[in-house]
Amino acid sequence: MSSVSSVDTRFMAAAERLARRGLGRVWPNPAVAALIVKEGEAGPVLVGRGVTSRPGMAHAEVNALRHAGELARNATCYVTLEPCSHYGRTPPCSLALIEAGVTRVVIGILDPNPRVAGRGAQMLRDAGVAVEIGVREREIRDLYHGFTLRQLKQRPHVFLKLAVSRDGYIGRAGEGQVKISGPLSMRKVHGFRAEYDAILVGSGTALADDPQLTCRLPGLAERSPVRVIVDRCARIPLESKLVRTCVDVPVWLICGNDADPEKIEFLTAAGVNVIRVPAGDCAIEPGVILSALATRGITRVMVEGGARMASSFLEADLVDDLCVVTGDLEIGEDGISALHDLALADVYRDPKFEKIDAGKFDADSFIYLRRRGA
Repeated sequence: MSSVSSVDTRFMAAAERLARRGLGRVWPNPAVAALIVKEGEAGPVLVGRGVTSRPGMAHAEVNALRHAGELARNATCYVTLEPCSHYGRTPPCSLALIEAGVTRVVIGILDPNPRVAGRGAQMLRDAGVAVEIGVREREIRDLYHGFTLRQLKQRPHVFLKLAVSRDGYIGRAGEGQVKISGPLSMRKVHGFRAEYDAILVGSGTALADDPQLTCRLPGLAERSPVRVIVDRCARIPLESKLVRTCVDVPVWLICGNDADPEKIEFLTAAGVNVIRVPAGDCAIEPGVILSALATRGITRVMVEGGARMASSFLEADLVDDLCVVTGDLEIGEDGISALHDLALADVYRDPKFEKIDAGKFDADSFIYLRRRGA
């Protein structure tokens, strides 16, 4: 019979909040948090906490044990994801918990990684440690959706963000994209960027807008994601902002196998990571793009433009989350549709999506959709 209590739920919620701070920072590893809690005279006391370090460094459980020291003996560990059971770049976290004398481990969800998948929990039980699994399971599955997709479907979680005018356009013919969102909406978008491993745009957006695609919130510049350009023919200019800043924030260019070798050589020399993939006559398929990203460790990708790229991901049924910000601006004649060959109203009505949030960012409005069952 389960011995999960309201105290367990409270500490797991705290661990989940702590883990979310690591999103976008520790890929290809999942952003895990662990809390070491000991029973005191006035109730349970937090004596140690830890989060996943950069790849190749200590995992959350080991960091929490180091923080707790000797107080970890006979304590409970709350951890958002099942402790690992195998030797990789670091020793197994399950073994570290056993050796530290932890007597109870409360786990959010089991690790979908086939090398773990219940083995960590079983290692703990075999050593006499009490194990509880599935505390705040729904919320924590959401936290690890991208990690799970990469393990089981060889693709990252896809978040599509659109900014549209009041009459449903993203720009004006001859001018490209125009400023639609207000300051609060833009701050929210930059906050999204800080939580994703990569941000992706098509060549049209890269050529027309010459974007930076960084996180420009105060104090969060270092949280800027990998910037990915899908550019079948490698047309992006060497003098573009993306190429000129690729030493500071990584830029990956996904191009066709038949792209100009000389241009690729120049881009590589500038510091761009060029990824060649099979390409059709007109475009690179979204599934090919996501497979290339997953192979390189990306678990969460934010797609920001443009209309063709957004449509292609929706048509391929590869969008997990969708946020549409509608500004107060009306573009009128010569407007560029938000989606190349789809109607936004049809996307809103698509039964595979459910609305999970909606509201206002000052004068702008937003709607947030999520794939059902995700």
